[in-house]
Amino acid sequence: MSLSAIILAAGKATRMKSEKVKVLHEICGRPMLSYVLDACREAGVKRLYVVIGHDRDRVMQSYAHATDITWVIQEEQKGTAHAVMVARAQVEATTGVGDDDHLFVLGGDGPLIRAETLQALAQKHTAAGASVTLATAILENPTGYGRILRDGAGNVIGIVEQNDATPEQRAIREVNPTYWLFRAADLLAALDHVKPNNKKGEYYLTDTLGILRGQGKRLEALPSVPPEDVLSINTRSELAAVAGVMQKRIQKLHMDGGVTLVSPENTWIEFGVTIGQDTTVDPFTWIGGGAHIGAGLRIGPHRVVPPNEVIE
Repeated sequence: MSLSAIILAAGKATRMKSEKVKVLHEICGRPMLSYVLDACREAGVKRLYVVIGHDRDRVMQSYAHATDITWVIQEEQKGTAHAVMVARAQVEATTGVGDDDHLFVLGGDGPLIRAETLQALAQKHTAAGASVTLATAILENPTGYGRILRDGAGNVIGIVEQNDATPEQRAIREVNPTYWLFRAADLLAALDHVKPNNKKGEYYLTDTLGILRGQGKRLEALPSVPPEDVLSINTRSELAAVAGVMQKRIQKLHMDGGVTLVSPENTWIEFGVTIGQDTTVDPFTWIGGGAHIGAGLRIGPHRVVPPNEVIE
């Protein structure tokens, strides 16, 4: 299986009241887009098509060192399927659309994505011989998300967006967090039939499910996304909530590696920090990204370790 990914990263941070494009806002010291890119790479993705629009020059400059990214410019944001349509020419030119070519389609504003979820999605997709496979989540409160529609036998038959859903459909708790894996040729062919027949007048990627099903293609959905991973970012409050989840992950990695955090809730460690075994971090300590702290030390309390600082 040859894996590529289209990352949807063209949105403006309107509700965040920011001039900076959303995907460059930082989570624990690095842009949220970086987490999505790294999850793809760890899952075996070889080519990344990143769809950008607002503040495009700053985005491209931020990743000028990356050799596996193909930039796709979306001048107008007309929906998720439109973003994929804009990327079509580059995909056909650089990846190809053979029988063994498959495309993830993922949101660039979901930094809590995990490589293992993408790997599980790819395994299910391959085993089922599916045209499209979705990784879904079961949420207590599914408000705002597209709902997964299944028939009486449990087969996936489509997705309905929140704005277009009936009251009965809005009660469905299985949602679409934008973790798609398509057989590339099937996706590109289906795009020719997507129409903006919805309340927003946009081209929805979700419409490809009905198109593919009508063509007799196989649809699969794997409810494998942990609820916390579904958190995306549209506001500053959501940015803080996602950063809190990511901070817990970072701290757990250090504690699992033999570091003592005396008061995790009063400690902040940015991404990319290394801390040696048997080092203790006291309360009210902030450690900047890229810092290196040796083994058997005591840091803090009330200590600021600047980014890239070395303490042995």
